[in-house]
Amino acid sequence: MKRRDFIRKAGLATAGTFMIPLFLKGWDLEAAQKLKNSNKKLVIIQFSGGNDGLNTVVPFGNDLYYQKRPKISIPQREVIKLSDSQGLNPALSKLERLYKEGDFCIVNNVGYPNPDRSHFRSMDIWQTASKSDEYLSTGWIGRYLDGFGKSELNAHYALEMDDTLSLAMKGDSKSGFATNNFNLLKRTTNTPIIKALANHHSHEHSEQVSYLYQTLANTVSSADYLFEKERAGKSTANYPQNSIGKDLQQIAKLINADSDTQIYYVSLGGFDTHANQRNKQERLLKNYAEALSAFRTDLKKEGNWDETLVMTFSEFGRRVAQNGSGGTDHGTANIVFLAGGKLKKQGFVGTPPNLTDLDNGDLKYKIDFRQIYSDLLKNWLETNSTKVLNAEFKSLGLV
Repeated sequence: MKRRDFIRKAGLATAGTFMIPLFLKGWDLEAAQKLKNSNKKLVIIQFSGGNDGLNTVVPFGNDLYYQKRPKISIPQREVIKLSDSQGLNPALSKLERLYKEGDFCIVNNVGYPNPDRSHFRSMDIWQTASKSDEYLSTGWIGRYLDGFGKSELNAHYALEMDDTLSLAMKGDSKSGFATNNFNLLKRTTNTPIIKALANHHSHEHSEQVSYLYQTLANTVSSADYLFEKERAGKSTANYPQNSIGKDLQQIAKLINADSDTQIYYVSLGGFDTHANQRNKQERLLKNYAEALSAFRTDLKKEGNWDETLVMTFSEFGRRVAQNGSGGTDHGTANIVFLAGGKLKKQGFVGTPPNLTDLDNGDLKYKIDFRQIYSDLLKNWLETNSTKVLNAEFKSLGLV
C-alpha cells in the first residue's frame, strides 16, 4: 500500500486538532533555500457563507443599487465614501485609516468562468484553484508546500486556526497544520505516554508504523513550539472578544515572536444572509474590521507589518436584487480585500460593478481569482505560480 493511501485509510488526513505534513517529493529544488531567506507572512481570511459584496463595498453612486435593494441598501449618508461611486459599509469604519494610509486594496468583480452557486462546490473551487468543471484533491497552498520537495518543513509552517484542515491547505506530499488552541494542544501532547511514543525510534517497524511515530514526534514538537512562541509574542492592541479577534491576536503574537510559520489561514462564518441581512452582516463586518485594525497595530508596533500580507475572500457574492425576506440569495462575482504595508496597488483595482449588464441577475466577473493567487505566489511567496496553479494567469501587479 502506498504511504499516501495508508494515511488516508488510517484517518490521518484529518487528525483531530492537527494536520501533519508528509515528507515525500516535490518539484522546486531551490524552494527550501528561498524559504530560509524569506520573512514574509501571508494571512488568508475566509468569509464563509457567501458575503454580500454590494453591501460591503457599497456602489452608492449607482441609483440601480437602491432600486434593486429598497429595504436593505446602505443609505448614502452612512457610507464611508472612498471614491465618487464606491464606499465602505459603516461597520468597516476601522478600515478607513488603512485605506487612507495606502495599506488597503479592494479588488472588484472577482470570480471565475461558469460560476457555481453551491457553497461547497464554489469553496472547493476557490480552495483548490480549479476550473469550475475540474475536481482537484489538493489545495493551492498545499501544492505550494509540495514545492519544497524532500526538504523537511516544520509541521506548523502553514497553520490553520481551526480544529480541522481546509482543502486549501492539503497537498499531495505536504500539508498544513490545524489547531485553534495552543494550550489545549500542548496539554494533549504533553502526557507521559505521548512523549514516550514520540521519542520511540525503533527501525524494526514497517514503513507505515514508522511514519506514525514520525507524525507523532512532529506533532509534539509543533505543539511545544507554538505554545512557547505565542506565550513570548507581544500584543497590546485592543481586539474584539470573538473568534476572529482571538485568532488574529494569536497570529500577531506568533509573528511578533518571529515564528517560522509563514502562512496562516482563518475562517469567519455566518455570511449566508438569506434573511434579515443587514444586522447579521454588519455585526460580522464590524468584528472583522476591528480585529484587522488591531492586528495591524500590533504588527506595526513591532516592525512586522511591512512583511505581512492579508487576503480576505468569500466563495461567492450575492444576487443584485434583494429577496422577500430582507436578505439576498447566492450570487457570483465579489470583492477581494488585500491589506499590508507593501502593496504595489492601493485603493480600488478594477471598475465598479456593472449593475446593468448582469448574468441572469448576477454580477459578471472581470478578474479571475487565480490572477490574485498568481500575484501572491509569484511576487510575495516567490515561487513558481504556474506550477502551483497548473496554468499561467495575467498579473495584476498587486504586490
